[in-house]
Amino acid sequence: MRKTQKQPQSATAKGPKAASPSEREIVEPLLYYMKLQREMEDRIEHKLYRQGKVLGGVYTGRGQEAIGVAPALLAEPGDVLCPCHRDMGAFLVRGMKPPLILAQYLGRQDGPTHGRDGNMHMGDLKLGLVSFISALAAIVPVAGGIALAMRYRGQSNVVINWHGDGATSRGDWHEGLNLAAVQKLPVIYMINNNQYAYSTPLELQMPVKNVADRAVAYGMPSAIVDGNDALAVRAAAQKAIAHARAGKGPYLIECKSFRMTGHSAHDAAEYVPKELFAKWEKRDPIVRLEAYARKKGLFTEEELQAMSARVIAEVDEAVAWAESRPYPDPATLLDGVFEA
Repeated sequence: MRKTQKQPQSATAKGPKAASPSEREIVEPLLYYMKLQREMEDRIEHKLYRQGKVLGGVYTGRGQEAIGVAPALLAEPGDVLCPCHRDMGAFLVRGMKPPLILAQYLGRQDGPTHGRDGNMHMGDLKLGLVSFISALAAIVPVAGGIALAMRYRGQSNVVINWHGDGATSRGDWHEGLNLAAVQKLPVIYMINNNQYAYSTPLELQMPVKNVADRAVAYGMPSAIVDGNDALAVRAAAQKAIAHARAGKGPYLIECKSFRMTGHSAHDAAEYVPKELFAKWEKRDPIVRLEAYARKKGLFTEEELQAMSARVIAEVDEAVAWAESRPYPDPATLLDGVFEA
């Protein structure tokens, strides 16, 4: 009799507990997606934008890739991700393909918004990706609403919400955290403390030393982690997700990092002391994880080079595809616009 091949169980199905991943299995996707985000954003900011092919703002997460990638890799089916403008890695991990992201930036019809935006204002509810709001703190109450809906539906899922230090100085951020804390909602707040809210340094926007200190007011557990250490971010996120998924309420993680660019592509960041760039360049999360992988013997030098070559080839192909796609038909300009 022919044997039926056993199908792998889904992440949400009940059954035997899956074996813990090996260290290589943990490091490989972390490194791959960080490299892919870095290469994608380099093409967008330093090539397509400079060539006049991308219009409007271009915001990148260079040096901050671990913050978006590590938690996203821990998300399960049914979990909802609310990334922000420096978290392209979360979009990639969740399944939004490079060609579609590049079509988005180039304003092409085949992008997620069908040519109606030119940067990271995009999402895909089928993938559990919610588009961010320009006033970044405004997404915090939305994340709480999503988590409340999950509770009504009896889901054991979580919401992961990313934003920067500047968002934590807005009123809607505090209202959102208060709601989540009172209702014990399953939301994980990933705070990218990259030291500057546009041009305002941290010490000029809040009187406390750490963003995580603000969680105390809401009785919310928190952690402070090196945001440039991908494995440290992963470990903190794993603990926070387990906490929220167990019904214990929200959790805040402050990731200490640094913005290795201006606020956006048009910003030369002349207000940032040059020595800070030199200091943080030495803490590059990709370089650090590669060094760790070499030290532990997880990958050969040839394998690391092959991964980099694969990423470059993928982005080459994605750029070519996106540039070949048409712009939207002007006749569709008002499609999806409704009068109240």
